[in-house]
Amino acid sequence: MLHYEFYRSLGRTGLKVSPICLGTDNFANPTSDNESREILNYAMEQGINLIDTSNSYADGKAEQIIGKTLQDNNRREDIILATKFYYPTSGRKGVNHRGASRKHIIKACEDSLKRLGTDYIDLYQMHRVAMDMELEEILSALTYLVRQGKIRYFGATTSPSWKIAESRLLSEFKNMAYAVSEQLPYNLLDRRVENEILPACEWANLAVFAWSPLAMGMLAGRYNNSDAATFETARFQRGGIYADRVTPKAVTVAQQFVELAKEVKMKPAHLALLWVKEQPGITAPLCGPRTLEQLKDIVPLMSKGLSKELMERCDQIVPPGSAVANFLNSAPWMKGKLI
Repeated sequence: MLHYEFYRSLGRTGLKVSPICLGTDNFANPTSDNESREILNYAMEQGINLIDTSNSYADGKAEQIIGKTLQDNNRREDIILATKFYYPTSGRKGVNHRGASRKHIIKACEDSLKRLGTDYIDLYQMHRVAMDMELEEILSALTYLVRQGKIRYFGATTSPSWKIAESRLLSEFKNMAYAVSEQLPYNLLDRRVENEILPACEWANLAVFAWSPLAMGMLAGRYNNSDAATFETARFQRGGIYADRVTPKAVTVAQQFVELAKEVKMKPAHLALLWVKEQPGITAPLCGPRTLEQLKDIVPLMSKGLSKELMERCDQIVPPGSAVANFLNSAPWMKGKLI
């Protein structure tokens, strides 16, 4: 069990979270229901106390697995349960069954509560920034849910810095509840959030959870430009934005990182995860293991760190604020391309 001293503050709240948190995007797709439950139970046993999911993961099935597991182990109060809204679920294709309107936010929350089998959600997150509508409507709906007791806190994912500032200032001006967290794509291959977004999060006193810390496995050494078979991973085969992130240049740079890990006698995945975990402004990386063995492999990292010298050597591979892979390609507001 992780010692209390290793837990970190969740932004401006009084909550404490583990230095590595559990992502559940693989639950029910491709991880089986039984192994998903084993992963969840083991994570809790080892002191991981923030479970991150979404109503869109496996079309709501991930939430159902989590809800059933928490009912069986009676440990709902031991965790910070985080889920998301934005995308449609259960085959709902109507134009208003997605997005961040007041109507959809409230309905999506009610549906998630049913799937999770709980009376409240600890952290309710907007899965994508709704750039085409007034932020006041979003904050008003989320404030309504807070005051009803259906959610305790709320946050967002992959926001531009100016949206983070707008949200904080509008909440104060209108006397509405405020965001407490932000989820960002962050790994050694794409460090652009260091330029403006992380400073904005620090100014707003937000907890920051980093997704894709292993850069879709590139930093774990799973890809090799000379071996086409290595590109047959589940994520790469999804195509679209996933495949676009894995470029020959990114794989070449990742191999430099893999060689560094070998030199210092570390698993590349361990070095990549610790690098994110130890970065200033990061509350915790989100790790979504496909198997129980993968989770068991990373749990010991929660109480470990990296030397300043090793962090600086990583900086030499990809300098601060720069990028060789595009993990912000799911954010429509990001127009710039890598050179």
